[in-house]
Amino acid sequence: MNLIEIPKRLPFQRRLSRTQHALTAATSLGSALLLWHFATQLWQFPPFILPSPGLVGHRFLQVLLDGSLLRHTAYTLFEVLCGLTLGVLTATLLGYLLAKSLWFERVLSPYIVASQSIPIVAIAPLLVIWFGPGLFSKILICALIVFFPVLVNTIVGLRSVPEELSDLMRSLKADRWQTIRYLEAPAALPVFLGGLRIGATLSVIGAVVGEFVGADRGLGFLVNVARGKYDTPLVFVAVFTLIAMALLLYTSVFLIEKRLLTWQQRQEDNPLLP
Repeated sequence: MNLIEIPKRLPFQRRLSRTQHALTAATSLGSALLLWHFATQLWQFPPFILPSPGLVGHRFLQVLLDGSLLRHTAYTLFEVLCGLTLGVLTATLLGYLLAKSLWFERVLSPYIVASQSIPIVAIAPLLVIWFGPGLFSKILICALIVFFPVLVNTIVGLRSVPEELSDLMRSLKADRWQTIRYLEAPAALPVFLGGLRIGATLSVIGAVVGEFVGADRGLGFLVNVARGKYDTPLVFVAVFTLIAMALLLYTSVFLIEKRLLTWQQRQEDNPLLP
C-alpha cells in the first residue's frame, strides 16, 4: 500500500455529515416545541405562567411588525459587538505582555483574578453609577465579562509555542514582528479562538446585565418591561432573541476558525503533510 494514499473524507461525505447535523438539530427543536405545546395543553397553565408556543409566536409577529423587536435587538447587538471588540483587543494585548513577562504576570495576576471573583451583577451597578446609564457603561460591562476567558486563552496559546521553534526564529534573525506573524500568532490561534468562542457567548450576558441595571432600550430592557406587565410571551420572545444572538456570534467565530485554520484541517486529513 502506498503510504501517500491516505483515505480522506470526500466532499459528498462532508455535505452528508452537515445535512445529518442540520436534520438532527431540526428534529431536536421540533421535539422540544411539541413537548412544550403538550405541556401547556395537559396542565392548562395560565399564559402569564407558561404561554403556549403559538401564543409566543403570535407575540413575536406583533413586536416584529411594529418594529420594536428590531429596534431593541439592534441596540443590544451594537452593545455586544462594541464590548466584544474592546474586551478582545484589551485581553489580547495584555495577554501577550503577561505571556512574555513573568514579572508582569506576578504583579497583575492577583488583581485580574480578584476582579473575576466578583460577580458581574455586583460590579454592573457601580459602573452605571460611575459612567451613567448610557451606552458606554453597557459596553464596559460586556468587555469585562469577555476579558478573562480571552486573556487566559491568549496566555496559554502563546506559551504553548515550542521553544525549539522560537530558537529557530532567532537563529534566522527574525525580528519581533516576524516572530509574531509567522510563529506565535499561528501557533496560538487555535487556543485563542477557543477563548473567543466563549467570550462571544458571554458578551450577550454582559449586555443584558447592564440593561437590567439601567437602560431605556435593548432586549434586557424589554424583558424588564414585559416582566412588570406580566407579559410572559414577550419575555419568551426577548429570551429567544438573545439565544439566537448568542448562537449567531458563536457560529460566526466557528466559521472564522474554520477559515483561519484550514492548514490544521489539511494536516488532520493527511498527517504526512508538514
